[in-house]
Amino acid sequence: MLSGCVGAPQSQLAPSGPFRQSPSTTSAVQSSEIVLQPNHGRSWMDPDAKSQDLLYITNGGYNGVLVYSYPQYKLVGTLTGFFFPDGVCTDKKGDVWIVNNTAEEIVEYKHGGTTQIAALSDPGYYPTICSVDPTTGNLAVANKETLGSSPQQGNLAVYARAKGTPTLYSDSKLFEVWFCGYDEKGNLYVDGTKELSADFGFAELPKGTKKLTNITLKGGTIYFPGKILWNGKCVVVGDQSYQNKYRYTSGIYQTTGAGGKIVGTTPLTGSSDVAGFWIAGKTIIAPDIGLENIGLYKYPAGGKATKTLPGCKGQLCQPYDAAISLAK
Repeated sequence: MLSGCVGAPQSQLAPSGPFRQSPSTTSAVQSSEIVLQPNHGRSWMDPDAKSQDLLYITNGGYNGVLVYSYPQYKLVGTLTGFFFPDGVCTDKKGDVWIVNNTAEEIVEYKHGGTTQIAALSDPGYYPTICSVDPTTGNLAVANKETLGSSPQQGNLAVYARAKGTPTLYSDSKLFEVWFCGYDEKGNLYVDGTKELSADFGFAELPKGTKKLTNITLKGGTIYFPGKILWNGKCVVVGDQSYQNKYRYTSGIYQTTGAGGKIVGTTPLTGSSDVAGFWIAGKTIIAPDIGLENIGLYKYPAGGKATKTLPGCKGQLCQPYDAAISLAK
């Protein structure tokens, strides 16, 4: 079912920690691929990149971030020096935030820049995904769980105006907090898994409140948390283990958010483990951990990937999340 709520994105939102492999893997979509060299510790950027719209892809396998021109999808840079980068999100200025997972921090870059301009500490947790509130500039981060051999409950960390020490929000029904994303009004949504059962959980932190409200999504079943985005018309939620009658793949659901209804589905046929993604008009940009590539799919129809981006197959490739930064 495809709903009228699907549309082009209006704000940059974004996800996850040490990745979870989905139940099955498939062969890569047929396309030509360019093999990148492993990370040797040096960031670089094409001199013309700052004047172009840019697509950022985090890749935990070699502790780096791939940067492509958009919509040309030409590799124009690589950022290095991370410790398992997971989520990526952008703000209204075009600045890019990278969740540096095992370093317990979130770092900021200028559009097309190669040097960190700020860093926010998130001690004691595995931060996974980030999202910027389009109404306030607040930065939200999903903390999957605590560090240590016996992990404790995760939470949401919200940095006012993307600075200082965060305010933490927890939910007794969400043990692992995987993804978060703001809508256009500044309401913050989060998904994760419940303690012991590992069932999917979904909640909202309404703007101006201090407590998470649990939401039961009706009209479908999400099996494992995926990224949360505002697509310009509704709240979109990913499913790393989307199930159809043939197999496990990954998929995306259009929802009414706090309304609790699933109103549209987008299967990513042939995918393996899509955790983070980006919706750019009529295209889904989907890093795939299992296939070790970045697939492009039609939106909202879904189906098989129409193309894969030049990737890093076979070279510690774990592409995780995607976000577009617009040139100013």
